[in-house]
Amino acid sequence: MRKRHLCVLLAGLTTLASAAFATASAAESDRWQLPVAVKKLDNGLTVVVSTDHSSPTVGVSVVYHVGMRLEPKNRTGFAHLFEHLMFQGTPVAPKGVFDKVISGGGGRNNGSTRPDYTNYIEVAPVSALERILWLEADRMKTLDFNPTTLKNQQDVVKEEIRVNVKNQPYGGFMWIDIGQHAFQKWENNHDGYGSFQDLENASLADVQSFHRDYYGPNNAVLGIAGDVTPEEAFALADKYFGAVAGRPTPAPSDYSEGLNTAEKRISQTDALAQVPAIAAGWKMPARGSRDQAPMAVLGSVLAGDDASRLYQALVKQRQIAINVSPLYGLGDAWNYNGPTLYTLFALYKPDSSADAVLAVIDEEVAKIAQNGVDAATLKRVKTKMLADWYNGLDSFINRADTLALMQTLWGDANAVNKIPALIEGVTSADLQRVAKTYLTRANRTVIDRRPAALAAAPAAAAPAKH
Repeated sequence: MRKRHLCVLLAGLTTLASAAFATASAAESDRWQLPVAVKKLDNGLTVVVSTDHSSPTVGVSVVYHVGMRLEPKNRTGFAHLFEHLMFQGTPVAPKGVFDKVISGGGGRNNGSTRPDYTNYIEVAPVSALERILWLEADRMKTLDFNPTTLKNQQDVVKEEIRVNVKNQPYGGFMWIDIGQHAFQKWENNHDGYGSFQDLENASLADVQSFHRDYYGPNNAVLGIAGDVTPEEAFALADKYFGAVAGRPTPAPSDYSEGLNTAEKRISQTDALAQVPAIAAGWKMPARGSRDQAPMAVLGSVLAGDDASRLYQALVKQRQIAINVSPLYGLGDAWNYNGPTLYTLFALYKPDSSADAVLAVIDEEVAKIAQNGVDAATLKRVKTKMLADWYNGLDSFINRADTLALMQTLWGDANAVNKIPALIEGVTSADLQRVAKTYLTRANRTVIDRRPAALAAAPAAAAPAKH
């Protein structure tokens, strides 16, 4: 078949051009294109809508362009604390009303805080859409600022830190501690979970000013996906949010950073860990740069699944690690808008060492930098990444959130349809370039975290097993 097609293509330039056009058109038609409609209200709120009548449900996301990077100095963890406060009621919808109304309508809701944004998400039958929008607009206007609620949520966040960090093996060192050492600027390197002292020092005045400065409609994107048309959604958004006044938002500080120029190595002990662990992080390419998509693909080639280079080398072949997994800061390879780390986290065997793990990582990176990646591997990885991307958009709640995030961070909700093409366009030469540029020893920060019981003994430099 391939030979016959080749003969046809060689018949003339006209046939070649026609065939190329047909192939490109077929590839384009095979790609799932989400419908995306965008409108900005007079108060500055951007509304993004994607219609899908396959289910009588709707997903909603309100993304505020503020996160851990922009919280006040000496108030570490404040953006996260504020996320909790957003569920504590308003003067007209007291504490408990938000959850009761949404769950009573057959829906569910959640929220999260990241370095570059805070998001609030819901999914429910489409009949509940107006109630959801009313509730979201109500807490955009103002909150029930009172000392009892503040103290309660300060205690809740402190308990969350105890449960998720202080009383957990490894304590989040692969995403908290490593950033503190890899980044130079406070906006990027402080603990977004927060210190107990900073959380306790947060005042009602802090809460009120934070809401005033960052929670206005002009600093937010409303995403709606599901059984609603753009015209219906825009009309409802204007009905419930249109009267919320825009508010001045402080200009962000300059939190940009270049790549690191010298490797950083840190040793830690862990009283709760049973086996040693390593986290190695490299500063990522800037969001929207030509290297972002290649770095995302390279990250998957190295550690995206059990077929990845490092899982095979570290876990299967050399048998010096128990697992290996990638992290992209507190999000993924696409939802950041400031300095971010690509981090490899691995538990390794007590008879091995961090140096042995790093040697294998360096070896695999060097192979890619020198030789690139074979076509079969590159196709497999990109196919899996595309499947993961589309699967992530399957639920309306995730779809609404992704659209709102793309608009917030990329300035273009339609990036949701462009990212698959960015993935497909990555070449082996691209992977060589980003491996040489970013996954260097000079740009690397490493934390070796060993169980306290093993800390007294020097790490073994065991030969790699083949």
